[in-house]
Amino acid sequence: MTDRITLVLNGSPVALPPDTSPTTTLLDWLRGPAGLCGTKEGCAEGDCGACTVVLEGPDGGRAPVNACLVLLGQVHGCAVRTVEGLRGPDGAPHPVQRALAEADATQCGFCTPGIAMAAWAHAREGGSVHEALAGNLCRCTGYRPIIEAFAGLEDDGAAPPSLPPVGGATFAAGGQVFHRPASLAELLALRAAHPEALLLAGGTDLGLLVSEGRQRPPAVIHLATVPELGAIAADAGGITLGAAVPYARLLPLLDGSLAPLAGLLARLGSRQIRALGTVGGNLGTASPIGDMLPPLLVLGATLRIASVRGERESGVEDVLLGYRKTTLAPDEVIVSIRLPRPPDGAVLACEKLSRRHDQDISAVGGAFLLRVAGGRVAEARLAFGGLGPMAARARHAEAMLTGALLAPACFADAAEELAQDVAPLSDWRGSAAYRLAAAQGLLRRLYWRVAKPGLPAEVHAL
Repeated sequence: MTDRITLVLNGSPVALPPDTSPTTTLLDWLRGPAGLCGTKEGCAEGDCGACTVVLEGPDGGRAPVNACLVLLGQVHGCAVRTVEGLRGPDGAPHPVQRALAEADATQCGFCTPGIAMAAWAHAREGGSVHEALAGNLCRCTGYRPIIEAFAGLEDDGAAPPSLPPVGGATFAAGGQVFHRPASLAELLALRAAHPEALLLAGGTDLGLLVSEGRQRPPAVIHLATVPELGAIAADAGGITLGAAVPYARLLPLLDGSLAPLAGLLARLGSRQIRALGTVGGNLGTASPIGDMLPPLLVLGATLRIASVRGERESGVEDVLLGYRKTTLAPDEVIVSIRLPRPPDGAVLACEKLSRRHDQDISAVGGAFLLRVAGGRVAEARLAFGGLGPMAARARHAEAMLTGALLAPACFADAAEELAQDVAPLSDWRGSAAYRLAAAQGLLRRLYWRVAKPGLPAEVHAL
């Protein structure tokens, strides 16, 4: 016997038919069986934001997400709000919708429902308008009137939904099975029994297999309902986060010496992506363009890995093996990541070069950790992503810098050594020559970031 997917949709409880595919995207279900066509499909990749809906938390939080990347099995027991759910009982428009209309912030209207949902979440969650809008692309209105509408929004004060507790569940339909384990022991047992199953955390990467690739994975194990994988704690030495902790929960803890990582994370996708995407997912998929991997490498992050056979600890560098390959055994899962703070006196710098500032994949990603003593570089850790088949440390350049004077010429010499560390690829994001030159430029610029942090004009002139 299998369970049925239940959720609260626009304030009303809904139970899906038993034969509903658990890997149907929330977007397809909304526009199909649910008959709610306000949510639009623009890109099916989580880039445009036309499909933005909001997950309402029992604590009153509002998390905008891309419905094209969310699978129905993921929203079991959740509260989902669509643009149709904003209107009043009498059908009157919500103040958010009225503000957009009165500011002339809509034209063709295709992107407007997603923008309205992002605005509804922003009115409660706050923050900068730029960040709130980074995940919503408008092609015909222009952003000025939208920004003006966002700037004047106020929280409507609506009460949070009442959600009944849900435990573990298994959904099966059409030759597919979707497991939602409720404990680490249950997860490890499922992983041992189904090593071929797709491990799904937030789905911002693997969700593309369904939304864009139109695949129907026969077996999925969802990780977000395991308490150990959702725990996060900060102490003086660093942060320990479960593998299924979304970026949105990590971001507020990245202060002090880890603040440069917060700057990078703010560009890792949009609010919609950060609401679901996870560090554990970045590691598990081992994509070379994963923005978090270079910082994890230079910080010396360690992983707690478990299976029914026991637990082990491993450094991130020892886990990455190649293009989307890791040393994880088929029955193992990443339970948590330990993110240490930089040593006293060390400087952490995180870089990302992409075609646009927000919501874009890195052409070159870099993270650098330097410790200077007595005018010399006492320690250098340099890591790059996006250049080749995997994120990796630049060992030759590190050796060249270690012990060298804190001087521009020494960083230029280390930059030349990068040719021995990386073999960049060419694709539509950039040629191999550009990637190497850009990585070398980032390393030369590192001198100014460390030695002359108060001179941004010099930094940007390089």
